[in-house]
Amino acid sequence: MPLSHKSYRYAWLGMSVAMFAALIVAALTLPQSLGLTAFSDLIQCVLLISGVGAFASLALRSHGRIRLFWSLLTLGVVFWLLYQLFWTYYEIVLHQDVPDLCTWDLVMFLHIVPMMAALALRPQVSRDEYAARIGQLDFALLLVWWLYLYVLVVMPWQFADPNVPAYNRNLNLVYSAEKIALLIALVVCMVISKGHWRKLYAGLFAMSVCYSATSTLANWAITRGSYYSGSLYDIPLVASIASLTWIGLWTKAEKPEVVNSGSTVYGVWVARFSMIATFSLPVFAAWSLQDSHVPYEVRAFRVGLTLIAAFFMGLMVFLRQRMLDRELKRLLRQSHESFDNLKRLQAQILQSEKLASVTQLVGGAAHELNNPITAMLGYSDLLLSTQLTPEQKPLATKIGQYVRRTRSLVASLISFARQAPAPKAPLDLNTLARTAIKLAQPQWESLEIEVRTQLNPGLPKVVGDSNQLLQVCLQLISNCLHVQSESGGRVLTVISEKNRSNCVLQVLTDELSANATEASSSGAVSQQSGLALSACQGILHEHHGTISSEHRNDGVLLLRMELPALEASAARPKDATVPVLWQSQPSS
Repeated sequence: MPLSHKSYRYAWLGMSVAMFAALIVAALTLPQSLGLTAFSDLIQCVLLISGVGAFASLALRSHGRIRLFWSLLTLGVVFWLLYQLFWTYYEIVLHQDVPDLCTWDLVMFLHIVPMMAALALRPQVSRDEYAARIGQLDFALLLVWWLYLYVLVVMPWQFADPNVPAYNRNLNLVYSAEKIALLIALVVCMVISKGHWRKLYAGLFAMSVCYSATSTLANWAITRGSYYSGSLYDIPLVASIASLTWIGLWTKAEKPEVVNSGSTVYGVWVARFSMIATFSLPVFAAWSLQDSHVPYEVRAFRVGLTLIAAFFMGLMVFLRQRMLDRELKRLLRQSHESFDNLKRLQAQILQSEKLASVTQLVGGAAHELNNPITAMLGYSDLLLSTQLTPEQKPLATKIGQYVRRTRSLVASLISFARQAPAPKAPLDLNTLARTAIKLAQPQWESLEIEVRTQLNPGLPKVVGDSNQLLQVCLQLISNCLHVQSESGGRVLTVISEKNRSNCVLQVLTDELSANATEASSSGAVSQQSGLALSACQGILHEHHGTISSEHRNDGVLLLRMELPALEASAARPKDATVPVLWQSQPSS
């Protein structure tokens, strides 16, 4: 039966604990011998391989900067493992002590550098691409500086003027400074993080403290000649190595957490440290030239090294400045665009405020006009019901007609002033057309105009506000009746049809005289139309429809309203109630 992921981790961790326990037993019971040395060195190699595997599995499961973070930690442990394999090869295979002037000491020194680079990434904090690039470049400067410091202080006593005591003294000095810098970085990361990331940094800090103290103690024992592989000095060292497996297996720091990043302050301090590192090169060069206590070969080596490091670090500073210049240009462009957008937004706000004031004024005026218009309409109808002479009756009819047009205009003004959108529901366009014709009946009967309808019975429904669309239909009919009253036309035709996925309602006059064609332009639907039809345009725009007018070659005025049809497959809410005043069959 295959093990679960949790059981697999328990087995892995149990194996590491068992090896550590075996090393403790061996250190306490076995005397110094080749077997004890081999056992201790192999245990350390296996535990380091276990730590590499634990961190590498985290790197494979992660993405982005978090994957880079775990990859750098894995690289640091790999360097540690390589140095331990080199140590094991000398002690077990060659049966020799590691040379005093050993080039592989650089590998041991460098194993902390990727760990410091991983901490500088701050994977627990989300950062933009530019900040990540600048941060990586700043830390690259620091990495080059650490490598330069090691070569400057340690390697001259290995190659320029071999000197074992000076080499060991300077190696321990630089290595101790590096370990202190790592511990400080871990403390900072632990303070500014929280949750799983804080636990991770706390574990790494405990491991580093144990390792630093043990390595310092082991170096002291080596100078006294009391250290040997497998001794009691190795127990805390192996404990720090075994803790790598525990950290890799049980950490849950695999994604960024919401923290107070302080990215600006952090970026400023990283930049400051990188600049300090760059400007320290002339100081080290001056120190190398003035230090008369060291041989000439050491001074020459250090001055040449400083010149080479200054070239590469100056190149990185140049690249950083180029990146900074590009970012500043981008920010400047964004600020200009933001300023332009702000000005446009301000103009739109001012326009909206003006429109709101006009809307409020129009709505108030329209409501105030409704009362006298209603009285005028009632008196005009009362006048028509009295005995009038043949000369007076057309005049009274004209009065009623224009009062109704004024009422329609006021209704358009009120609709224009409405702020809240009206609810929309499926509507029958044929029913709206018949209702509008019925409401306009007093007007077309008084003008002795015949209204004919050609309504498509299979017309699909449309979605909209019944009151608003009924107002549009009334306005179209009223416009055509007004034009016909001026031209003497006697027939008005209302047609509904389907045009692809749209429902169309057309109102046509009969042929207009040449003199009436120009007059009819006042009822045409265009940008120069009156406020009533402008309100109709606004209503249809809200309904995703269109309205248009056309003067045909035969002198007919055509007003056309087009609305999208309701899809048959769409879910249909309850139909809106339309005031149906005329349900007779379409006349021919």
